[in-house]
Amino acid sequence: MSKKLFLRAGAIAAASTLVLAGAAGSASAHVTVSSPDAKPGGYAKLIFRVPTESDDTLTTKLVVSLPKDTPFAHVGAQVKDGWKVEKTTEKLAAPVKVGDVTLSEAITSVTWTALKGGIPANDFDEFALSVGRLPDKVDSLSFPAVQTYSDGEVVKWDAAPPASGGEEPEHPAPTLKLAAAIVPVAATTNEDKDSSDPLARILGGAGLLLGLIGLGLGLRKPAAKVQS
Repeated sequence: MSKKLFLRAGAIAAASTLVLAGAAGSASAHVTVSSPDAKPGGYAKLIFRVPTESDDTLTTKLVVSLPKDTPFAHVGAQVKDGWKVEKTTEKLAAPVKVGDVTLSEAITSVTWTALKGGIPANDFDEFALSVGRLPDKVDSLSFPAVQTYSDGEVVKWDAAPPASGGEEPEHPAPTLKLAAAIVPVAATTNEDKDSSDPLARILGGAGLLLGLIGLGLGLRKPAAKVQS
């Protein structure tokens, strides 16, 4: 009986693992954005991962929209073999100051178009941008994307991310979380400690003196008595 229960528990665990794996695979099939070095106020490499969610068509085009309210002063697009890349520049509704630069126009979208073929069915590819400066007063940025398939189907990844605990939309916009910049803590030198705490120096010196006196007394041995 115990053996049957063991086998049944193993089967249930295996089935649960497959269900979870399927759910994770479904979630990871979205168009997403990530970065190895993004932080507020800095420059970053943005990586867009694009899966072809189809069994018989290819992804032939990707359009990524960039923020207009917090535009980038610099946008560099990855050049990929077999793909044509184009940048679209637009005039901003009002000038925006980015670092030491004031922008009246900015690159608002980047388009990659397959010259031949594309991303095969059930496969994925990655497209990168080098951008900066990132805004320093936001904790995330959204990059709505449009994916075109070889059969003419167009999928818009532009839904706003859900509120905390909310259900994820079917086609969420790629969203990048910005890590806070780490401010280094200046090391305190011994000189700083000595100059800032004279009492500690006095007490330390007194303790050392008392220790030396105690050591000297301990080393003294009484003279041996001579028996008559």
